[in-house]
Amino acid sequence: MPSQIEKRDEFYLARCIQLALKGKGYVSPNPMVGCVIVKDNKIIGEGYHAKYGEEHAEVNAIKNATESVEGATLYVNLEPCVHYGKTPPCVDLIIESKIKKVVIGTLDPNPLVNGKGVEKLKKAGIEVKVGVFEEESKKLNEAFFKYITQKIPFVALKIAQTIDGKIADIEGNSKWITCEQSLHFVHQLRSEYDAVLIGSRTARLDNPNLTVRLVEGRNPYRVILDSALSLPLELNVFSDKFTDKTIVFTSVNSLKAKKEKIEKLNSLGIEVLTAKSMRRKLDLKDVLEKLAQKGITSVLVEGGGKIFTEFIKQKLADKVFVFIAPKILGKGIQSISDVGIKSIRDIITLKEISVQSFGDDVLITGYL
Repeated sequence: MPSQIEKRDEFYLARCIQLALKGKGYVSPNPMVGCVIVKDNKIIGEGYHAKYGEEHAEVNAIKNATESVEGATLYVNLEPCVHYGKTPPCVDLIIESKIKKVVIGTLDPNPLVNGKGVEKLKKAGIEVKVGVFEEESKKLNEAFFKYITQKIPFVALKIAQTIDGKIADIEGNSKWITCEQSLHFVHQLRSEYDAVLIGSRTARLDNPNLTVRLVEGRNPYRVILDSALSLPLELNVFSDKFTDKTIVFTSVNSLKAKKEKIEKLNSLGIEVLTAKSMRRKLDLKDVLEKLAQKGITSVLVEGGGKIFTEFIKQKLADKVFVFIAPKILGKGIQSISDVGIKSIRDIITLKEISVQSFGDDVLITGYL
């Protein structure tokens, strides 16, 4: 049975996570962090990291405190930073403020911080407890943890399909398989991921905007894979007012052969990058590594079927959001085709499943 102290610590850490989520979609490539300061069993200060480059959660909580924080306990879901980044180290302010105890959800995987923040706090005579609500704290910042430890973005696939697994009819028409409520949720997802990624076929057939028109939030980067650099410049992603957030990946051969088109794309504010390629297929791992170099920590892949299949086949996807509409198409384009599995014994089973309803649609979310 957890003790009263453990229960209390978990209660305040849960509140830190609640606060941290307010920064979702705004703090990347930084992690989401919330902080609560408690004195005489009452909360005297709260704060969260609201926007990349702005003050961290601990600083905001100390500033917001309604009384002196001397002798208080500070709760935070991620180890306080000990290095100079966009802002000064939080550890120094905690020590200066004469906080008595610090309770931390999880250590920061960043080698510049990892364990060093805890060490400095302890050296200053502050009691430190690590690992309260640890799994929840790691899950909150799953994209940050992967980005820092593997130098590659966290990847989720967003698939909207019929009950018989089709994402479009045989001509490639897909509007609209799922309902308005599902679309609204997809826009919310876009606002939370750093980038959305599609292949050239999806770009040509659907001509999507890939923005967050239906919700409040920041627009993600729009990543288009176009190995032959053949897409028309009239597409929405090349002609709307968000072209500065559009990135096109192409092959080295296309870069050499289509200089005029690249100049035109660049003049529209669109960035053209190359990725390794083989048989007109871009190397997805190389694409992801180059996105990570740009500080993109998470990618939402929105199609099409060949792209979904390759991400799964190459074990580059971490999570899936599958919207299933109660519709049957029969002949059409499969959401996922051959991923190299020969036997039912090798079937891929999603983990940590959750199921939600949006109108008549069902959303299954799980980890690969």
